[in-house]
Amino acid sequence: MSDTVFQAFSTMARAQPDADFLFTDAHTANAYGIRAGALSYGDALLRIEALRERYLAAGFSAGQRAGLLLENRPAFFLHWFALNALGVSVVPINGDLRSAELRYLVEHSEMCLAVTLPERAADLRAATPPGRTLQIVAVDPDGALPAAALAPLPSLARPTDPARLDPPPTVHSECALLYTSGTTGRPKGCVLSNDYFLRAGRWYANVGGLASLRPGSERLITPLPLSHMNAMAYSAMAMVVTGGCLVQLDRFHPGTWWRSVRESRATVAHYLGVMPAMLLGAAADAADRDHALRFGFGAGVDKRQHAAFEARFGFPLLEAWAMTETGAGAVVIANHEPRHVGQASFGRAGAALELRLVTDAVSPAGIDAGIDQPGELWVRAAGGDARRGFFTEYLKDADATAEAWADGWFHTGDLVRRDAQGNLYFVDRRKNVIRRSGENISAVEVESVLAQHRQVKAVAVAATPDAVRGDEVLACVVLHATDAAHEPQRIAREITQLALDQLAYYKAPGYVAFMEALPLTVSQKIQRAELKQLAATLPGRSNCIDTRALKKRQR
Repeated sequence: MSDTVFQAFSTMARAQPDADFLFTDAHTANAYGIRAGALSYGDALLRIEALRERYLAAGFSAGQRAGLLLENRPAFFLHWFALNALGVSVVPINGDLRSAELRYLVEHSEMCLAVTLPERAADLRAATPPGRTLQIVAVDPDGALPAAALAPLPSLARPTDPARLDPPPTVHSECALLYTSGTTGRPKGCVLSNDYFLRAGRWYANVGGLASLRPGSERLITPLPLSHMNAMAYSAMAMVVTGGCLVQLDRFHPGTWWRSVRESRATVAHYLGVMPAMLLGAAADAADRDHALRFGFGAGVDKRQHAAFEARFGFPLLEAWAMTETGAGAVVIANHEPRHVGQASFGRAGAALELRLVTDAVSPAGIDAGIDQPGELWVRAAGGDARRGFFTEYLKDADATAEAWADGWFHTGDLVRRDAQGNLYFVDRRKNVIRRSGENISAVEVESVLAQHRQVKAVAVAATPDAVRGDEVLACVVLHATDAAHEPQRIAREITQLALDQLAYYKAPGYVAFMEALPLTVSQKIQRAELKQLAATLPGRSNCIDTRALKKRQR
């Protein structure tokens, strides 16, 4: 049994060196300027081992972290596995992040190395705090290290035997640090072990039912970002564990999706709710069922569109639930009939998972919800180790880790109901998180940036419904000077541009609503529940400026 992600890959590569590991479709190849086609397990292993030797010779070893700003390229996997072989943890960096976010990530993670595309090297240099040493290595489009790219790390002692790692990485060693938006401002760094990733792959390999994976036969297509656990843990590790082929797209392109599916001969697709909506929005075509997809694995499909999608395209969308923090320790999927299509059902909990649905606490331990009564989902692994398969901790935030695990259960912040047969249905999120096209956005993080505008006296950010993206970011703004209100269009553009300059484009407000006052509690805190209800009514009003056209992905 493998103890590390690299060992799992190496074992499979030696067993089937000629099998396809990665497939790059023509559209993704063109977007990235790389060669289209397949990379075999054996060829990938040769490249990974060569990278490992380069990193080892430069002095990198267990206990360090390396940032990877490599988008969804095949190079991401090559560098991840090479660094994992040495016990170096990787910090996937979302390519949409801008200055303020990069500064936080570099400083908080204490990464000592950043492997990046040449066009982002300057951004990382600018984001490096004074006094911190960060070696920034720019790779070519295929991920190759230039000859003199890695400078030896003088502060590290070199092993006398370069083939020996001391201490060697273990199943419990940190494999990756993934950042997830929380409710109190800055994103939290989730420390994830090798065990976390291996369990995710093995869970998927063995879950069965409608989600059965055939060893050595599946070709899994996903456009989801490698800075998220879905693509990095479930998609990638499921293929590694079962010897399948991963078809990693640069991102979701509704106009070329089916072309990519057919070209890659994909048999499984991963999705988020925004994708089925966009695909259904296209005109019906005689080739809608001309594909080899057996099932889709994802979350958030619009209840009104779920059955229509399956009827039109001919394969089931299996709704699932998990979080970065829970990993395979608490994952549920509707992989058996009846799936209750169109009801936001994500299946039943398996025997390896214990859960509670808890209503607003009137006692320290909370009160369990009744049948069909919504409650906050609390989860833990069954048996003696409640945290088996979960994240290790929030980096540098013991208080937040303890709070999340209060009473011996992980508190998810999601409202869920359970019917008499044990089927689970997603209701809403209690967390102050906006979910736009699959990206979690902290309202507090956006507010902290918008408050920097000279004319903003107070600001509160909330989700407003969006027919395509699920949520859109709406900023309620109180201005210092009332006489500035006659220029709402200009101020709204400035406020949005301020966010675009410092944050990923998707976090910027899609609407800016000018208010005389914000809804506040008696203690002068933002009344989040009232704000959420208000935000749903504001688009279309004269005081609400639509800034969605400004939100464009930066390259």
